[in-house]
Amino acid sequence: MKLPEVVIRLPEWVGPWIERSPKTFPAIEDRMGFVVELSRQNIRRQTGGPFAAAVFDMNGGLIAPGVNTVITSNCSILHAEIMAIALAQQTLERYDISDGGKFSFELIASTEPCAMCFGAIPWSGIRILVCGARSADAEAIGFDEGPKPSGWVAALKNRGIEVKRNVMRDAAALVLKEYAASGGQIYNPGSTT
Repeated sequence: MKLPEVVIRLPEWVGPWIERSPKTFPAIEDRMGFVVELSRQNIRRQTGGPFAAAVFDMNGGLIAPGVNTVITSNCSILHAEIMAIALAQQTLERYDISDGGKFSFELIASTEPCAMCFGAIPWSGIRILVCGARSADAEAIGFDEGPKPSGWVAALKNRGIEVKRNVMRDAAALVLKEYAASGGQIYNPGSTT
């Protein structure tokens, strides 16, 4: 019996798209703008859900992007943050991308993390989390963000992870609305929509 395997692979368009992008993103708005456009491209190219993320070094250099490919990969864990973190770990060749606290990396997410992605952040070595849209924006179009603790920001701060919210929130939330308006599939567990 051949055992199945999970492959973390970005859609084919992402590589060429990144090649045409800047190599560094000096301002937080530059980095969030890149991630928001990545999420928009993901839905317009019909390769996944309305979420994107990327890991950057502290000079604004892109380490690894991620887009949501839950539907196209038939794998519920392939959220944008998980992909960006996993690909950064592979790129840097270490599961703790901070290498024991020697380095700082930033995760830019088009939307606040769901329960699963929230749980992955402390184990990854990320030191800064920057969020665009709020969980409430994703829930407003029908997504279930899971049982994330109400004090999730403080919980991350207690672990030494800085959290910045509402960075370009309107632009990020607009991608969620575009996805819903285009009839994008809301893929909650047990749902048929």
